[in-house]
Formats: sequence, structure tokens, C-alpha cells
Amino acid sequence: MNLREATHDDGEAIRRIARDSMEASYSLSPRAIDGAITQWYDDETLAEKLDEDDTLLLVAEEADEVRGFTESDLVNEGGNGDLLWLHVDPDYRGQGIGAGLFERTREALSEMGAAQLRAKVLDDNTEGNDFYTAYGFEQVGTDTVEIDDGSYVENIYLHADDAEVEPTTESSDPVRTLDDQGLYVNEKQVERGSKAPFLTAYSDSEFAEEDKYGYFCTNCETLDNAMDTMGRVKCNECGNLRKATRWDATYG
Repeated sequence: MNLREATHDDGEAIRRIARDSMEASYSLSPRAIDGAITQWYDDETLAEKLDEDDTLLLVAEEADEVRGFTESDLVNEGGNGDLLWLHVDPDYRGQGIGAGLFERTREALSEMGAAQLRAKVLDDNTEGNDFYTAYGFEQVGTDTVEIDDGSYVENIYLHADDAEVEPTTESSDPVRTLDDQGLYVNEKQVERGSKAPFLTAYSDSEFAEEDKYGYFCTNCETLDNAMDTMGRVKCNECGNLRKATRWDATYG
């Protein structure tokens, strides 16, 4: 098995494998899956991802055919490396392709500067959840995502052997209080930004999903930002951009 970085020529194979894998593993409508694949992996978007320094696309190749791929991001150096997708052609599952991709992706993110590996998978994807558990991940939380007018629970995993992300302040407390706003940010809940990470702000220090308020830009330390229809968050003060998550673009 040859594990290598993806190229522009892999686009058709990546789209096929992503579609077949999602149809086999997710209880999503064909419309939601088709919309997601088009949005994430059309030629233009794929070219942008391949050109980004902090985005990593790896493919597993056998007999000159792509059998699987991973997509991951370096969120912040010394912090999270996010394993966004691990897809294997359903016809070739159980042959060690997923394990090989996982290990190489983990190694590559570490080389890029990630201190720990984070993964997210929908709760109803039993095979995906079992995979991460089998390879030493522990569920550390959940999120709720809206896909094609439906709400889904997404499980968040961290690898048990990876070091914890240190808070971005000198305090060991991961909670930062924005006293003048009556809000709280969790300094370990980090999302990738073009200039600096974003943290999620809540109206309560327990960080319940229903208390989510918005995003805190760590580049200029402001909550003054806006989200467009594609799920991208832009800071109105400094222009820091949080790109759409892997589900944001499938809304509607």
C-alpha cells in the first residue's frame, strides 16, 4: 500500500470514495451527501485545499487505484490537529487501509506541529465510532450539527496518548471570563482561523450547547464577527477567517 499526499489528479477518486463511504456509513439523505461532496471536493475547492499549508490530504493507493483518503487540518501549532475525514472504499474495508491512513495522518500532523489529535464523527456512524475507540481515542464531548434541515449529534474524540492542549493564557483554568460581556470562552475548544484560532463563547461557564453564543477571535480578542451563508466566520476587526466546518456548507 502506497500512502502519499493527494494531487489534483485524485479528485475523481476522492469524490467517488467519499460518496460511497458516506452512503455506507451515514443515515443521510442522498441530497445531503451529494451536496456535501460537491461543496467539499469539487475541482476548485479541492485545489484550494491542496494549496493550503495547514490542510493535509493523504490517499492510500493499491494497484494504481486510490482505495481511501484522509482530510485533516493543523488548527494551531502546539495544539490541535483535526482529523476531519477518514474514508475507505467500502469494497476494501477490513484490509488495514484505514489503520495505515490513520497512523500516517497522525504522524504527519505531529510533524506539522500538532500536540494532540482530535477527531469528530456523527453518533449514528457506529463503524466510525468503533474505529476511533479501537485505536485509542476517548470521547471527550459532543456537538450538534444541522445537516439538510435535520439535527445530528457529533461525538468528539481525543487520542489518549496525546498531550493535553495547554490553555492560551498563563492560567491553568481553561475558562476565560469576559467580564464586560457576561460571557465565557473555553480555551481548549479551539477552531482554526486564517490569522489565529477562534474560541467558542458561551453565556454560561458549563459550556452547554444551548448556551453557545458565538466566536471569540484570539487575534484581536473580540467577539465582533459575522457568519455567512456558507458557515465562514469573519472577524470584523482584523479579518481573521474561520472557514466553514465540514458540515456548515451542507445546510439546506
